[in-house]
Amino acid sequence: MTNRIPGRRSARLAAALAVCAAWIAVTPAAGADEPVPAGQPAAGPLTPASRFYVDPDSGAARQALVDRAAGDTENAALMTALAGLPQAEWFTGGTPDQVHDDAADLVVRARTAGQLPVLVAYNVPGRDCGLYSSGGAADSAAYRAWIGALADGIGDRPAVVILEPDGLAALPKDCAGSVDPTGTLSAARIADLGFAVTTLKAHTGTAVYLDAGNSQWRAVGDIAQRLIDAGAARADGFALNVSNFQPTEQLDRYGTWVAKCVRFATEGPDWARGHTDWCANQYYSAAAPNDGGPGNAVSADDPSTWHWTDAWYDQAVGQPATTELLHFVVDTSRNGRGPWKPAPGTYGDPETWCNPPGRGIGARPTADTGVPLVDAYLYVKTIGESDGSCARGTGGAVDPEYGVVDPPAGAWWPGLAHGLAREARPALLP
Repeated sequence: MTNRIPGRRSARLAAALAVCAAWIAVTPAAGADEPVPAGQPAAGPLTPASRFYVDPDSGAARQALVDRAAGDTENAALMTALAGLPQAEWFTGGTPDQVHDDAADLVVRARTAGQLPVLVAYNVPGRDCGLYSSGGAADSAAYRAWIGALADGIGDRPAVVILEPDGLAALPKDCAGSVDPTGTLSAARIADLGFAVTTLKAHTGTAVYLDAGNSQWRAVGDIAQRLIDAGAARADGFALNVSNFQPTEQLDRYGTWVAKCVRFATEGPDWARGHTDWCANQYYSAAAPNDGGPGNAVSADDPSTWHWTDAWYDQAVGQPATTELLHFVVDTSRNGRGPWKPAPGTYGDPETWCNPPGRGIGARPTADTGVPLVDAYLYVKTIGESDGSCARGTGGAVDPEYGVVDPPAGAWWPGLAHGLAREARPALLP
């Protein structure tokens, strides 16, 4: 998974945001009495009482048997506990017939168990910028056939679909090199995601969440515009932190800003329409002092400064009813200890998102989050599967943090599974 963090805003944008802040001071904020936006999706299958599907033949369940046979009682206990927790099922390729049958099999098994399955659709053309998780459908036509088959396999049975991790946050135009010099590939990606939303939502039991990166990646206004363009208004919302490690409380805040930014630019006052670029974010807030210069008052790495961004949204958007805002889900599969931060200068490219050491499982999956806009905390990334063969800019093949060549992306790694379970916060075992 790629993870690029934008730099400072330009002076021109800073000036525009300052003007926007002045307008806000004399313009009524959007209130809770405004009508629900047109095109808001019907309620999906998620309720606070939802119980997510637990696969009895998961990687953790199989690893528990291996550990027990080897006499490793400690790790066997950890894997047994992990095997009892629900995790998403990833769909990453295959023919339309194969994905149809596999999806149908999963949703039938889940329904028989009285549980709600979570599926991850990860097959968009050019996925992951051709890096560790490269692949995807050959072209838009192939992708649309594949998505149609996935949707038909689910049918009208209850299911949650996380749509294309990194698909919006890493458009082809964001990839290194001259991958998309004219923007044609990025436009096709947006159109394909919009098609996927419409196709999946044609089935009444399916809840769809478009992936939107994480709180240390795209600025709020940037990802908000991409969500708008990809048809998030027709989905149930968006997903954050898939396969990443950012703290849950920061993601809850960031996601709320994204939801409010979408409303600001689509349902806000006339002068705000189309201006997600005016939204405050984790890097900048027009409500903060000294913005645009040295010592910028908002820092993505210092959430104690984020009250300035909260203040901008309080002024610009107010407190709309939760039914008037996009909702979101958060992947807590590996964020129990937050992101890894090696000492500066340790590596040319530390690849902090790629199999970072010392991480742990986070908050347990639940649809009863207690956070108004958060529909669920989920284990989306399969716990124990490698992110890829990370070399951290050393030029070799060995991961210097582990002293081995990491397994390829998606491969089961017992040591990684054991470590994530052992370092879980809250603890996995009593």
